[in-house]
Amino acid sequence: MTHSGPSAFAEVNEKVAQAGEILGLKSGVINALSSCEREVVISIPLRRGDDVEVLTGYRVQHSSARGPRKGGIRFHQDVDLDEVRALASLMTWKTALIDVPFGGAKGGVAVDASKLSPIEKEEIIRRWTRSLVHVLGHHRDIPAPDMGTDARTMAWLMDEYHRLEGFQPACVTGKPVELFGAPGREEATGRGVALIAAATLKQHDVKVKGATVAIQGFGNVGRYAALVCQELGMKVIAISDVSGGIVDKKGIDIASIFMHKSLENVEADERIGSAEVLEIECDILIPAALGSVINDKNASLINARFIIEGANQPITISADRELRAQGVVIVPDILANSGGVMGSYFEWTQNIQEFSWPIEKFRRELDTRMEAAFFNVHKVSRKYSVDLRTAAFVVSVGRVSEAFELRGSLV
Repeated sequence: MTHSGPSAFAEVNEKVAQAGEILGLKSGVINALSSCEREVVISIPLRRGDDVEVLTGYRVQHSSARGPRKGGIRFHQDVDLDEVRALASLMTWKTALIDVPFGGAKGGVAVDASKLSPIEKEEIIRRWTRSLVHVLGHHRDIPAPDMGTDARTMAWLMDEYHRLEGFQPACVTGKPVELFGAPGREEATGRGVALIAAATLKQHDVKVKGATVAIQGFGNVGRYAALVCQELGMKVIAISDVSGGIVDKKGIDIASIFMHKSLENVEADERIGSAEVLEIECDILIPAALGSVINDKNASLINARFIIEGANQPITISADRELRAQGVVIVPDILANSGGVMGSYFEWTQNIQEFSWPIEKFRRELDTRMEAAFFNVHKVSRKYSVDLRTAAFVVSVGRVSEAFELRGSLV
């Protein structure tokens, strides 16, 4: 994404340095944790008609202190090295926070995914895989889908990897269920967001049943978050996607609209603009679309008691400060949306064992581990008298620095 002001990677490292200071880490260790272990930039020639277009692809591996690197691949026209570094770093902190044995990585290709034919998309991911096969692998670096990629893209990646390295389904996660994917993985991010929303209400003595929720985004994360919030007894009163938003104060029946591709054709009491959903009066607001949607322009108009970050970095640093000053409780993205990587971990372990879990076990494990991570962050925030985002980084940076030093990485 294009950023004005400090780079996205610099913003993440600011939080790392702050956590490092709270933990009393040496400046050299903080510098080591703020650097990426490996950055690979590749060119991907793509046949377009009778000519060739050359795209740029990336894989950044931030840390392997706590295990093989893990992270998605996005196809988006704004992908650049700084963004991929920032997201790789966030994956390191996310996996440490929920205590799964991974480090962080991220990949991408600078291309507008909406303008690609399926054949072009397949060609790009296969070339990306061939160029990077030497740094990938189920005990080295495990990709997953992200913006502009999906389960089908991961199936192509796995197939290309198998052609080169033999059968290793754990080389990538987020695969179709029919091709060694895990039942439960697709819903895992949204389910985690809803569970964290419920845990936040309980933590503040607010009844979960009947609590009102507004959600921006009706993609994979927003859709499942809405469904599970409803299953847990909350009332989703507003939801929006790029086509606009719908409002129903009595509660929208998410199950009945779940299969709609877009909210455009859904009948509703009231229709609002896509961004207006952020200003609805509610107990819980879940921004689950793009980054920086809550910023200096609209921070003062936010009317929610709790914000659960479904998207990555949906609140700018200054808006975050303003909202906390107003008494809004913000549960940060590295905790709130980490259900996806938790789900990927379950898929990876099943692939390695070549044994598949029933979906009930997947959900039970996810729920238990997400709640444990949530209560741990709360405990640390009280211990150091800091907000939840800072506390989440304190937990993560503490775990990674400990692994880093125990391994003798400094020798």
